[in-house]
Amino acid sequence: MGSDRSEREAAYRLDEKAYGHSATRKGRWYENERARQKVSSPAFAITRNPITNADYAIFIKESGYPPPTVDAKTWAGYGLIHPFARTIKFSWQGPVPPRGRDAHPVVLVSHADARAYARWLSDKTGQVWRLPRETEWEKAARGTDGRRFPWGDDFDPARLNSDDLGPFDTVAVGSFPTGASPYGLLDGSGQVFEWTGDEAAKGSFIVKGGSWDDKGCGVCRPAARHSRPADIKHILIGFRLVREAG
Repeated sequence: MGSDRSEREAAYRLDEKAYGHSATRKGRWYENERARQKVSSPAFAITRNPITNADYAIFIKESGYPPPTVDAKTWAGYGLIHPFARTIKFSWQGPVPPRGRDAHPVVLVSHADARAYARWLSDKTGQVWRLPRETEWEKAARGTDGRRFPWGDDFDPARLNSDDLGPFDTVAVGSFPTGASPYGLLDGSGQVFEWTGDEAAKGSFIVKGGSWDDKGCGVCRPAARHSRPADIKHILIGFRLVREAG
């Protein structure tokens, strides 16, 4: 897992080519990545796709949990570059997902929302479901040979939902089968960032994977990492779950 200087430099160059500026390099976006190393983990299973709106709707129906939405005041308080108007198409009006988005990844879910879904699924199935640890997520997304992207070392915008070729929106999960990891995990790059169970600092957790509004796409590498406040409900963040073995 992790990256070396060569991988990080290549990521900055991808961003510079795509955006025409050096903002990620100047901001040292990739300097907090784990050093390239070998890590062992116990066996686990992970959902092939991010949790979808349709999946989450069953949870809401059976549990009465609040649906994914955000109001203008809360959104403004996040200080994000996306205007509030952009959240409307992702926001649920009641317990039913936005029309035509059943197969899209659920977004506007906080870290607590994702954990609540995991608890519900654990109770429902009698198995232990939880958010993946960063090491687990990265292994599932890139395999064991240190490749830079799920499919290999070279960036290919046709293999993921990013702003290079995408619609600047989420799409149905599994729309990019050629972007699969060696284990068959889909949407490990682009589409939506995904919550992990690893706390970066008090009140914030590591997210992985890049999203539909990124291009380049240095941040879409499985080694890339940054954190978000646990209570944020973002149009760029969803999740998938691990099932513990046993």
